[in-house]
Formats: sequence, structure tokens, C-alpha cells
Amino acid sequence: MPTKILQSIPKENYIDTTPGSLLRPGVDSADSIRGRFEKAIRAAQDSICEAISAADGTPFRQDAWTREGGGGGITRVLQNGNVWEKAGVNVSVVYGSMPVEAYRAAVGHDISGIEKGSRIPFFAAGISSVMHPHNPHAPTMHFNYRYFETEEWNGIPAQWWFGGGTDITPNYVVPEDMAHFHGTLKGVCDRHDPEYYPRFKKWCDEYFLIKHRGETRGLGGIFFDDLNDRPAEDILAFSTDAMNAVVEAYVPIVTAHKDDAFDPKQREWQQVRRGRYVEFNLVYDRGTTFGLKTGGRIESILMSLPVTASWLYDYVPAEGSPEADFLDATKKAREWV
Repeated sequence: MPTKILQSIPKENYIDTTPGSLLRPGVDSADSIRGRFEKAIRAAQDSICEAISAADGTPFRQDAWTREGGGGGITRVLQNGNVWEKAGVNVSVVYGSMPVEAYRAAVGHDISGIEKGSRIPFFAAGISSVMHPHNPHAPTMHFNYRYFETEEWNGIPAQWWFGGGTDITPNYVVPEDMAHFHGTLKGVCDRHDPEYYPRFKKWCDEYFLIKHRGETRGLGGIFFDDLNDRPAEDILAFSTDAMNAVVEAYVPIVTAHKDDAFDPKQREWQQVRRGRYVEFNLVYDRGTTFGLKTGGRIESILMSLPVTASWLYDYVPAEGSPEADFLDATKKAREWV
């Protein structure tokens, strides 16, 4: 199991307590794709936490931890703040060997020909975040960007790929908010490939589908996985650009709605939608599955879950209500830009 190596509360302590590179000493160079990706996610964690902390008026708690099998990470969580009930931004760089079940979870490949009990050498680095505001009119937001490698093993060739995306989970449909959010992501995509946004927007709608309910977790964004169809440097540049656009895409929406008036019924609807969020993360999310199967730090893996959520029996919004409109948007994907 991982071992926590430090804790700190105020941001001003980050300089003294944040560990140096999490890469393998003497193995992974700073100018490799691994090294450059770690640098990008560490910088994004700093800048995003700074922006969220400034908007909330509350500092993040930091836990830096090591993983027994190799590597470690930095978890930063803001809980019970002024704006966000819970906001976390995690960075991890882990390596070693993983069971074949984790390999299937990570790459989605058939493992029927791999001997049971086998372990496959891997390297994985990523940044992940989920932010749950107090106000039902302010949306939850999630992003994750990751780089993954497996080494040549037992006839299986070495592989590498990038994955990730940014998506939003409001409780109500506000077209201008969705136009801003999706428009910001489209701008990032268009700078790298005009085909990215329509491709990754559709991928996001399909990936975040709660299959047993026939509805999406939220109102989408962009998502991609197993991406290695062009030079790694190009995908690294796109991933870096996307993670650095998170604040621009999200914070103005929360700022606009954090003080909106709401009633108990709207709070109840927020809790029901958070229940849907939990269902997706625990049942379908590949990152959660991979973390659990590779002995990741449980507190960091489950950081994505809200503090509170509800599962009301046979909850059906009133016909013609804003809640019913939102539910319709989760069942029939809409175009926002």
C-alpha cells in the first residue's frame, strides 16, 4: 500500500514540502516525454489550485505520497470552502508492474491470451480533478489528462498513448454557460486539429454514459483515450494546452452562479444528480478501475466523489420543469457551439 510522506495545509508551504520529480531516478530523463509530461501536469496543478483557492478564499490541503510498487503523487483537496463543497486536483506518477486485469482496464484490450496471474511492466502519469460547488446552480467540473506506457513483455509489443479530457456536470441547462465551456474547449481543439472538437465531443457524450440509466453523467465536453495516431510531441502539446484552459472554461461559470438563490427542491435535485456522478465513477470509469487494481492511494482515487449525494426512490422530475429539461439533455446529446 502507498505510504503518505508529508502533509501541508497553507499554499505558502508548498515550496518547502512538495517533493521534487516523481520520475524514476537515473531512468527517466527530464527531456523525455515522461519528463515533459510530468513538468506539464505539475505546473497545471499549481496554476489551477492557485486560481480555485483565490476564487474560494480557502487554501488547499496537500498530501504527498509514495506508492510501494513505484512512484507516488501529490493530492490537493479543498473541502467545505466558501464556494466549493469539495475540490481536488491530483497528480500521480506511478510505475512498476500491473496485473493483467489492470492492463485490460487501462487499455481496454482482450487479455484472453495472457496467462492468469501475469504482471505487465508499465509507466503512468496523470493529473485529475473534480470540483463540486455548494450552489446547485454552479456546475461540477472534471478533467483528467494522462500519459501511459507499457514495456515489451511476453510477445506483447511496447505501447504508449495519451488520454483525457474536460467535462462539465451542471444540474440545470444554461445555454450561455454551455456555449462558453464548449466554446473554450473547441478553441483549444481547433488550434491543434479542426477535427478534434467534433470527434472528442462525441466521444465524451458516449464515454460518460450511465448505461444502466440511459443518460449521461453531465453535459459533456471533450474526451479521448488511447491516442497515439501522431507524434507524441504533438499530443503532448495538445494535452498541455487543454489542461491549461481549465480555469478559463470553468471558473467564470462558477463565479456567475455561486451566489444564486436556490430552494430545498433545487438542492434535492443537486443531490440526486450527484448520485448519478457516483454511479458512473464507481461502475464505469476506467481511471477509477485502474487505480483500484494497481494498488493506488484510495483517498486520492475516491477524491472524485462528492461529500453528499442522494438516491431517492423513483425520482421523476415534473413534466416541463427545468429538471426535466436537464434530464432530456442527458438522454439526447445537444450541440452547444
